[in-house]
Amino acid sequence: MLAAFTILLLFQCLGEGIVFLLKLPIPGPVAGMLLLMAALIAWPRLEKLVEEAANTLLSHLSLLFVPAGVGIVATAASGSGHWLAILASLAGSTLLALAVTGLLLKGMGRKDGDA
Repeated sequence: MLAAFTILLLFQCLGEGIVFLLKLPIPGPVAGMLLLMAALIAWPRLEKLVEEAANTLLSHLSLLFVPAGVGIVATAASGSGHWLAILASLAGSTLLALAVTGLLLKGMGRKDGDA
Protein backbone atom coordinates (compact mmCIF):
# COMPACT_ATOMS: atom_id res chain seq x y z
CA MET A 1 0.00 0.00 0.00
CA LEU A 2 2.99 2.28 0.48
CA ALA A 3 3.66 2.21 -3.25
CA ALA A 4 0.07 3.26 -3.94
CA PHE A 5 0.28 6.20 -1.52
CA THR A 6 3.57 7.16 -3.15
CA ILE A 7 1.93 7.18 -6.57
CA LEU A 8 -0.97 9.31 -5.33
CA LEU A 9 1.42 11.75 -3.67
CA LEU A 10 3.60 11.83 -6.79
CA PHE A 11 0.64 12.87 -8.94
CA GLN A 12 -0.35 15.56 -6.44
CA CYS A 13 3.20 16.92 -6.44
CA LEU A 14 3.33 16.79 -10.24
CA GLY A 15 0.12 18.79 -10.38
CA GLU A 16 1.47 21.34 -7.91
CA GLY A 17 4.68 21.67 -9.90
CA ILE A 18 2.96 22.08 -13.25
CA VAL A 19 0.56 24.70 -11.87
CA PHE A 20 3.46 26.58 -10.29
CA LEU A 21 5.68 26.48 -13.39
CA LEU A 22 2.95 27.32 -15.89
CA LYS A 23 1.14 29.74 -13.53
CA LEU A 24 -2.19 28.02 -14.20
CA PRO A 25 -5.31 29.35 -12.43
CA ILE A 26 -6.32 25.96 -10.99
CA PRO A 27 -5.35 24.24 -7.74
CA GLY A 28 -2.37 21.89 -7.95
CA PRO A 29 -4.21 18.86 -6.57
CA VAL A 30 -6.87 19.26 -9.28
CA ALA A 31 -4.17 19.24 -11.95
CA GLY A 32 -2.68 16.18 -10.25
CA MET A 33 -6.05 14.41 -10.34
CA LEU A 34 -6.35 15.16 -14.05
CA LEU A 35 -2.88 13.73 -14.61
CA LEU A 36 -3.81 10.66 -12.56
CA MET A 37 -6.98 10.22 -14.59
CA ALA A 38 -4.96 10.38 -17.82
CA ALA A 39 -2.51 7.84 -16.42
CA LEU A 40 -5.34 5.52 -15.37
CA ILE A 41 -6.80 5.71 -18.88
CA ALA A 42 -3.41 5.09 -20.47
CA TRP A 43 -2.38 2.28 -18.10
CA PRO A 44 -5.44 0.42 -16.76
CA ARG A 45 -3.22 -1.83 -14.58
CA LEU A 46 -2.44 1.24 -12.47
CA GLU A 47 -6.00 1.14 -11.13
CA LYS A 48 -5.42 -2.11 -9.26
CA LEU A 49 -2.35 -0.60 -7.61
CA VAL A 50 -3.94 2.61 -6.32
CA GLU A 51 -7.46 1.31 -5.64
CA GLU A 52 -6.82 0.04 -2.10
CA ALA A 53 -5.06 3.22 -1.01
CA ALA A 54 -7.76 5.39 -2.56
CA ASN A 55 -10.50 3.44 -0.80
CA THR A 56 -8.63 3.76 2.50
CA LEU A 57 -8.40 7.53 2.06
CA LEU A 58 -12.08 7.74 1.10
CA SER A 59 -13.12 5.78 4.20
CA HIS A 60 -11.49 8.49 6.35
CA LEU A 61 -12.65 11.42 4.23
CA SER A 62 -14.67 12.99 7.04
CA LEU A 63 -11.46 13.52 9.04
CA LEU A 64 -10.12 15.74 6.27
CA PHE A 65 -12.94 18.24 6.93
CA VAL A 66 -11.91 18.80 10.56
CA PRO A 67 -9.19 21.41 9.78
CA ALA A 68 -11.59 23.33 7.54
CA GLY A 69 -14.24 23.33 10.25
CA VAL A 70 -11.76 24.56 12.84
CA GLY A 71 -10.67 27.32 10.48
CA ILE A 72 -14.25 28.44 9.95
CA VAL A 73 -14.92 28.56 13.69
CA ALA A 74 -11.65 30.40 14.35
CA THR A 75 -12.34 33.08 11.73
CA ALA A 76 -16.09 33.41 12.33
CA ALA A 77 -15.57 36.70 14.15
CA SER A 78 -14.26 38.34 10.98
CA GLY A 79 -17.66 37.78 9.34
CA SER A 80 -19.57 39.81 11.90
CA GLY A 81 -21.61 42.54 10.27
CA HIS A 82 -21.67 40.69 6.94
CA TRP A 83 -24.23 38.01 7.80
CA LEU A 84 -26.79 39.20 5.26
CA ALA A 85 -24.24 38.99 2.43
CA ILE A 86 -23.03 35.58 3.65
CA LEU A 87 -26.57 34.18 3.86
CA ALA A 88 -27.50 35.62 0.45
CA SER A 89 -24.42 34.10 -1.18
CA LEU A 90 -25.07 30.73 0.46
CA ALA A 91 -28.70 30.72 -0.67
CA GLY A 92 -27.83 31.89 -4.19
CA SER A 93 -25.04 29.37 -4.68
CA THR A 94 -27.23 26.55 -3.34
CA LEU A 95 -30.07 27.42 -5.72
CA LEU A 96 -27.63 27.72 -8.63
CA ALA A 97 -26.07 24.33 -7.84
CA LEU A 98 -29.52 22.72 -7.62
CA ALA A 99 -30.60 24.27 -10.93
CA VAL A 100 -27.46 23.20 -12.77
CA THR A 101 -27.68 19.68 -11.34
CA GLY A 102 -31.36 19.42 -12.31
CA LEU A 103 -30.69 20.60 -15.85
CA LEU A 104 -27.79 18.18 -16.23
CA LEU A 105 -29.86 15.27 -14.98
CA LYS A 106 -32.74 16.25 -17.26
CA GLY A 107 -30.39 16.45 -20.23
CA MET A 108 -28.71 13.14 -19.41
CA GLY A 109 -32.04 11.36 -18.93
CA ARG A 110 -33.33 12.01 -22.42
CA LYS A 111 -33.65 9.06 -24.77
CA ASP A 112 -33.23 9.13 -28.55
CA GLY A 113 -36.99 9.35 -29.16
CA ASP A 114 -37.68 11.92 -26.42
CA ALA A 115 -37.94 15.56 -27.30
